[in-house]
Amino acid sequence: MRVEDVRKQLAAYGLADRYREFPVSSATVELAARALGCEPGRIAKSLSIRTKEGPVVLVVMGTARLDNRKFKACFHQKAAFIPAEELEALIGHPQGGVCPFALPEGARVYLDESLRAFDPVYPAAGAPNNAVELRLDELERVTGGRWVDVCKTEELRSGHLESPARLA
Repeated sequence: MRVEDVRKQLAAYGLADRYREFPVSSATVELAARALGCEPGRIAKSLSIRTKEGPVVLVVMGTARLDNRKFKACFHQKAAFIPAEELEALIGHPQGGVCPFALPEGARVYLDESLRAFDPVYPAAGAPNNAVELRLDELERVTGGRWVDVCKTEELRSGHLESPARLA
């Protein structure tokens, strides 16, 4: 059911032709990169996190890792990942297919600065065998996400990215 919601939202933004479905799993960064024929960093990995204010989907570069210190400085709490068995109830998408849009009311989206290393990127589209190709400006528009800097990557050098957006 959520895949149809994803497709409807893409169509509403004139992006229906960006949806991709695979005959193989794309449930991990490595599998998605293989299915798409791209580098793993280009996969827009969605991290589902429980916060005091409700569920958050944090979209990061495929090879990025959450920096706990940066996350706490930005969100004023420790990161607590949503368990797989609660994902569909809180985020509306299954593990391996968490899409950063077509989310339940109250779920917020944040885009990590690490994503700026690649354009376009490929987030999952509601199932563990699909993705959608989006330019960063399209991803921002479709998700309504705010930019934050909460990850560490080995691929990015200090000073390579624009100044990080911080939450007030």
